[in-house]
Amino acid sequence: MSQTERLRTARVTLEQWRVLRTIVDAGGYAQAAEALHKSQSAITYAIQKMERVLGVPVFELRGRKAELTAAGQLLYRRAGDLLQDAAALERAAARLAAGWEAQIRLAADIVFPTWLLLGCLGQFASEHPTTRIELFETVLGGTEQALLQRRVDLAISALVPQGFAATPLMRLRFVAVAAPGHPLHARGRQLTLQDLRRERQLVIRDSGAGRTRDAGWLGAEQRWTVTSKATSIRAACMGLGFAWFPESLVQDELASGTLRPLPLREGAERFADLYLVFPDPDYMGPGARRMAELLQQAVPPVNTSA
Repeated sequence: MSQTERLRTARVTLEQWRVLRTIVDAGGYAQAAEALHKSQSAITYAIQKMERVLGVPVFELRGRKAELTAAGQLLYRRAGDLLQDAAALERAAARLAAGWEAQIRLAADIVFPTWLLLGCLGQFASEHPTTRIELFETVLGGTEQALLQRRVDLAISALVPQGFAATPLMRLRFVAVAAPGHPLHARGRQLTLQDLRRERQLVIRDSGAGRTRDAGWLGAEQRWTVTSKATSIRAACMGLGFAWFPESLVQDELASGTLRPLPLREGAERFADLYLVFPDPDYMGPGARRMAELLQQAVPPVNTSA
């Protein structure tokens, strides 16, 4: 059977698949009706029609609550893929109609060097001054979440969600640092992780909704968690704690001496790879592709032997 013939025989509409997903995601028929601005009877009818057409029960009553059957769970998962593909196709059509995107949405993990990022954005702006840029500065799970929810056209991320296309972009060297007057520097010897456990550590909060991602060593008994990398760096310069920062992020502070590397016996440095991740590589517009080119040209080649 050809693809055209299969499309002609499709008996469940995208709207019915959307109803199925919304019932589960919203928590029930009434909540789905409110979310989709439909009557509850319309929601019920859509599911009943789907069940008749497919010949399998999608929901079953357990007490007063409707729960997915085993077949319903499979359909729920596949419906998500179907709706994402349909949305991507519509976005691609809109980009084709426009010729060039009116807006590029980019998520960049905050560990990516700001000066490199702004340089790329500036170059892009000089080439296409009328294209709007929406930049999401994210941390850990926040970048992953932006990709999974298809809120961005491309992302710079240390995390690559399963099923996403990614290209190695940059390797970062993280260094443990503190202000020159910090008690850790006053010890006058190599430091151990036990020394760090007694001091305050500065970390940057995961920007994902669940805020469940951690990275690096987090063994200090005292910890300050902040939202901004600027706040974290400023706190470290004021002697309020120690932190691991990407070396490129604090190069000015290291050069001026306002921050100094900690003489750790082990773990003084660590490395992390950043990737350029594409939510929908087959449907990328010319603007997003040009942005990706500029980012790849701006960074040194990834050296995986480090």
